[in-house]
Amino acid sequence: MSARASTAELTEALNEAPMSMFHLRTVLTAGMGFLTDAYDLFIIGTAMTLIAKVWHPSAAMTGLVSSTALIAAFLGAFVFGRLADVFGRKSVYGIEAAIMVVGAIASAFSPSIIWLIIFRFILGIGIGGDYPMSAVLMSEFANRKDRGRLVTLVFSMQALGLLAGPIVALTLLASGISPDIAWRLMLGLGALPAAGVIYFRRTMPESPRYLARVRGDTEAASASMADYSGGAVKVSAAKEPRVRLSFMQFISNPRTLITLLGTAGTWFVFDYAYYGNSISTPLVLKDVAPHATPLQSAAWTLILFALFAVPGYVLSFMNMDRIGHRRLQIIGFMVMGLAFLSIGVIPGLTHVVLPFILVYGVSYLFAEFGPNCTTFCLSAELYPVSARTTGHGMSAGIAKFGAFLGVFLFPLLNHALGLSGTLTLTCVLAFVGVLLTLVLPEPAGRSLEEVSGEEEVVRRSDSVAPPRGSAAGAAGAAGAAG
Repeated sequence: MSARASTAELTEALNEAPMSMFHLRTVLTAGMGFLTDAYDLFIIGTAMTLIAKVWHPSAAMTGLVSSTALIAAFLGAFVFGRLADVFGRKSVYGIEAAIMVVGAIASAFSPSIIWLIIFRFILGIGIGGDYPMSAVLMSEFANRKDRGRLVTLVFSMQALGLLAGPIVALTLLASGISPDIAWRLMLGLGALPAAGVIYFRRTMPESPRYLARVRGDTEAASASMADYSGGAVKVSAAKEPRVRLSFMQFISNPRTLITLLGTAGTWFVFDYAYYGNSISTPLVLKDVAPHATPLQSAAWTLILFALFAVPGYVLSFMNMDRIGHRRLQIIGFMVMGLAFLSIGVIPGLTHVVLPFILVYGVSYLFAEFGPNCTTFCLSAELYPVSARTTGHGMSAGIAKFGAFLGVFLFPLLNHALGLSGTLTLTCVLAFVGVLLTLVLPEPAGRSLEEVSGEEEVVRRSDSVAPPRGSAAGAAGAAGAAG
């Protein structure tokens, strides 16, 4: 590195660091969790077609089994997001992966549908916790120029999980084993990738931005970063401004609240549409082709994911920083909405397999090449460092509540409105997502410190804080300490 860079402040050095192996190591460590998340969340749609043959659950119970991991993810994202800002990222990283392992294995051995719901809830806690932890760690290790690409690459590991689910289902269904064994294997195999990264997550260093700007320990931040990066980021322990923000300051500051409206609101409407459709894809395809076998349905699901979803992730990774994170989100929402509207208003489209899959596939392509990646990325960029996992966790949690509603309500809406009416409603939500995106700034090419306005946010919060000694002031001080 140049002499100027070697003496720069730590955050500046991180912002300008060239792409290196430590970036890729962080991507792999964080991304394996999202492979697991996608597999665990979406495999339940196929598994339920087999569970229905064994336990014959009611429509309401089917919706609950399919969606319970999502409502648990709502809780997990909130809890782990706040814990990571209070105690540090390293202190809790890896715990959420261990919870996913326990939940997946327990789900495979469920003796009844009630126990399956309980174990899927445990699994969902771990899935929710993984969102703020992995997203923020990647954004805080990333450089300014490639941050969108790196955070998207972490999230794009979902594509492998999306592909793994139908491949596992096709393999098990084609093997001829009994439905009761097949669905248990489908759910239990979700433990493998999560188990593989627990050790690496627990040995990752603390986020250098958190150490320097929240705890004020620039010496430890500089030393651990130099070691982790193999000398690629090597700086002196220059003093960094501390920017600790209490939870009460976070939820009472107008700027962070507007940001939360944008990140949580857009993610909520997207997840309602995306998870409702994706987890219910076997149900959707059954409406389009009612005589298709479970094997054929799994094959079409694989085709949808392979031909449309995976290329969408690749396009997002390659172009996000060039197009702009906010702009790409707007484009994705608009094309998704138009695709859903086409399905809703074009007569007969929901009864012809090939045209339906093409239009439905376009919605998948622009979901990935758009808000599925950008909502995740924006929530990891736009908050001050001391409240970054809190903001991301709240956004992800609210989003997963939207996903829960989408999955739980999809069968009911499909029964009441038909597939065309259900997807027309989804179109309306996509355009709501466009409007909510407009309240957010464009972070592409800007540093985390600049785009979050963290020093200004903390300064304004401190200027309106209650006087020391008052009850409210004591509570605020306690929150800042925590």
